[in-house]
Amino acid sequence: MGVPGQCSTVAVIGNGIIGHGVAQVFGMAGIGVVMIGRGEASLSAAREKIRASLGDFASHGLIQDGDREAMLGRIRTSTQIEDASGADLVIEAVTEDLPLKRNIFGRLDRLCAPPAILASSSGQPASALIDAVTHRERVVATHFWYPPQLIPLVEVCGGPETAREVIAWTCSTLQDVGKQPAVIDREIAGFIGNRLQFAMLREAWSLWARGIASAEAIDTVVRSSFGRRLGITGPIESADVGGLATMYYFAKSLLPDLETASEPPRAVAQLVADGANGLANGRGIHDWPQRDGKALVAARMAELFRWLKRDREGTQNQ
Repeated sequence: MGVPGQCSTVAVIGNGIIGHGVAQVFGMAGIGVVMIGRGEASLSAAREKIRASLGDFASHGLIQDGDREAMLGRIRTSTQIEDASGADLVIEAVTEDLPLKRNIFGRLDRLCAPPAILASSSGQPASALIDAVTHRERVVATHFWYPPQLIPLVEVCGGPETAREVIAWTCSTLQDVGKQPAVIDREIAGFIGNRLQFAMLREAWSLWARGIASAEAIDTVVRSSFGRRLGITGPIESADVGGLATMYYFAKSLLPDLETASEPPRAVAQLVADGANGLANGRGIHDWPQRDGKALVAARMAELFRWLKRDREGTQNQ
């Protein structure tokens, strides 16, 4: 199939924590965006979040303060999915409800004439979304990470019926707006990032639930050791740098002892059953009433801005 020329208009379906961030990414890059949501109140709230985020970018010196209104002005809102019909790229960012997503992709396929590209920002594979789609070759997964305006990665994965030129065009477009696409060659549940993230979380929860160490100790070990390296060397790079043979033989002795459970530990399940939702309601594995959760989140955001500045400086120096 053909692909659009240069991307000039993007439609974002959904205005939640991922959707409004994705809209901001393209609006900051000079591309017109229509952000489509269910109601005017939620869309208005999303615009205010974008406005506040642009203020953060300005305060960190990543954009000029005078450019904020122009960037926001490129993002219009709508409650009508029909307003996606003129977009070169449509990105679905609704809640993780697979029947809803399938319905949306079916409607978009009828509304948006080829060669418009239909993408999903969720962790759902493209092949799971096309039950009602005729032009299946243009559907692709573009898994943004939260917060999408700060995290550079987008995992790009086509399904068995996705055209190769669609994947190439999508990656090129993402690079043009400052993202770092990573192509996944074959569909797999969770893609790459979530599989790695949850493999570590499974082991961390297991260590805590079995009384091996406190939550504080486990988090400290990660933050103060290999966590420091991960922004520079990924796991496969780290193994090569550390010595592949050494890591291979250590893995042979350690892997049989690692957690392999297919369910989270009972202790975590009981917390959730009792209504715990972590920092959101002050009840989790950590004792949040005794910790400054707001300061922790602010520190994490500051670190993400620090990395984004470093990325921008590296690009400018190339």
